[in-house]
Amino acid sequence: MTNHTEEMKFFLMQFCDSKQLQSLLGFLFLLIYLESLAANFLIIILVTMDHFLHTPMYFFLKNLSFLDAGLISVTVPNLILNSLSHRSVISFPGCVCQVLLVIHFVGSELYILTAMSYDRYVAICQPLRYDAIMNREVCMQMVAVSWVLGSLFGISYSAGTFSLSFCGSRKLPQFFCDVPSLLKISCSKMHVNIDVSVATGIIYGLLCLMSIGLSYVWIFSAVLRMPSLQGRSKAFSTCIPHLIVVTAFLLTGAVAYLKPVPDSPHIVDFLVSIFYSVIPPSLNPIIYSLRNKEIKASLRKFLWKLHCCKCYEENKRTSI
Repeated sequence: MTNHTEEMKFFLMQFCDSKQLQSLLGFLFLLIYLESLAANFLIIILVTMDHFLHTPMYFFLKNLSFLDAGLISVTVPNLILNSLSHRSVISFPGCVCQVLLVIHFVGSELYILTAMSYDRYVAICQPLRYDAIMNREVCMQMVAVSWVLGSLFGISYSAGTFSLSFCGSRKLPQFFCDVPSLLKISCSKMHVNIDVSVATGIIYGLLCLMSIGLSYVWIFSAVLRMPSLQGRSKAFSTCIPHLIVVTAFLLTGAVAYLKPVPDSPHIVDFLVSIFYSVIPPSLNPIIYSLRNKEIKASLRKFLWKLHCCKCYEENKRTSI
């Protein structure tokens, strides 16, 4: 049984039959992946190095960037490798790791997004108590809770999914291993364990969505009561990017996991999967940085320091 499990492989969805087009898509996803890693790690570096960004909002943003980098690294490298090598295979252990890590990063990211909405609520609706409520210990606890919840969901989803039998076709209607596709090809009649995990995940997602929604109802009601137009503009500029990220993440994730899995995937199914697993990690750093004066100012300082270090090294080499 152990040898059979180790030798078991799943066949992933191919986007097209043309090898040339597969190679082109492989290079395209390679560029997207490198952009996402560079943008997310740049935010991590800026928030870590710039003392002015050592606030709860940017602390959560740094953790969100780390989760985004992890999420896109679980699925896209294998997609790139398969596209460039014209293969569509993933091993059983690799499939288990993809399910566990994708669910882990998604669950953790959803909690971080909820924590970010709460942080904005306290900053705008209770500014005088902000430092007392959102202190360092509370922020660290929130991040720890996000990782614990993500791990619990990842373990329960992967354990429930791979306790099923796969005795028929192992061709997944997806370009990575996810729970709906694995349930589609499973020959087990009873899915009690994974059904409980999915129901728990749906309740968790709804609670997070309700918390985010209530936070923004109070935020927008407080912002609209502000007498200063400049104050309202500043408040909206900090909240709108987060709202865009939350909306894109929740909508694409809900569509990907709640829609019926087709027998023969269409291009629309492929696009939904891309928007769920690839686009949010790539766009989150851009959405936050393009409208954020502090991030742009920190980036200018960082580039200036790099330029000064380069000039210093050149002068030192010249003098020698």
